[in-house]
Amino acid sequence: MILGIGADLANIDRIAGTIDRFGDRFVNRVFTERERITAERRALTVATYAKRWAAKEACSKALGTGLRMGIAWRDMGVVNIRTGQPTLILTGWAARRLEEMTPPGHRAALHLTLTDDHPWAQAFVVIEALPLV
Repeated sequence: MILGIGADLANIDRIAGTIDRFGDRFVNRVFTERERITAERRALTVATYAKRWAAKEACSKALGTGLRMGIAWRDMGVVNIRTGQPTLILTGWAARRLEEMTPPGHRAALHLTLTDDHPWAQAFVVIEALPLV
């Protein structure tokens, strides 16, 4: 069963301007260490940050909260599995919210897709409850 769906569209140039203006203060406040390492290794660093920004916004919407109610940017982290597919790791308040919304006898599965086509970065998140076997 689907527990939540979220989508977001971010402007890559706007993220670039924010990074130019606030630098590490912004990057360290919003992105996990793993996200920063990933972005800095890529040729399209800002597009990578923008996709992760969009993923965090989409995730917060799928959790049914938006970015309020105690959720922190770094409570949602985008990681890539061995195949390159992106997924989310939730910690802190985001993880607690996910646990609260997952029905008994189920486990939550987070699905994430990311794309970019300058100047846009887009993310979709689906939270699914799967029965425990």
